Amino acid sequence: MSFTHPELWAFASTWYRYLDVHAPLESFRSLITEDAEFVFPEVTVKGFSGYQGWYDTVVGIFFDEQHTLKIADIQNDSGQECTAHVVVNWHASIWTPPAPLSTRLMMDADQTWTVRRTDEGLRVAKYVVNNMTYEPGSCKL
Repeated sequence: MSFTHPELWAFASTWYRYLDVHAPLESFRSLITEDAEFVFPEVTVKGFSGYQGWYDTVVGIFFDEQHTLKIADIQNDSGQECTAHVVVNWHASIWTPPAPLSTRLMMDADQTWTVRRTDEGLRVAKYVVNNMTYEPGSCKL
C-alpha cells in the first residue's frame, strides 16, 4: 500500500504538536521504530532510549515552542517504507541563566525522514536534520 500525502502530513503534524506541548515522552513510543536513528545537529541517537535522552534535554531548554509544518513530500515509496522531505518552521524561546531575558529561536529546519508502515501505524525509522535556515533576528543554536 502506497503512502499518501494526507497521511504523511497528519503523522508529521502529530509529531510536531507533541513537541510543541512537551507531551509525555511515552506519547512518542508509538511513533518510533525500535531501531530508529535520529541525526540532530548536536548529537546522533538510536532507539527509544536514545530519543528519551535527547527529549529530556531539549524540553529543559526550549519553551513557548511553535512548529509549523511547511513541507512533507514523499520522495521514495516502497509501500512499507517511504523517504520524505520535511521542512518545519520552528520558533522557540531559550533562557540561559543568569541572563535577564530569554532569546527567540526562529528557523526553518530541513529534514529527511524515513517512515515505516507497521500494523500499528506509521513510525519514524530515521530522522535527519539536514540544515537550518535562521530567520533575521533569530538567536543561533
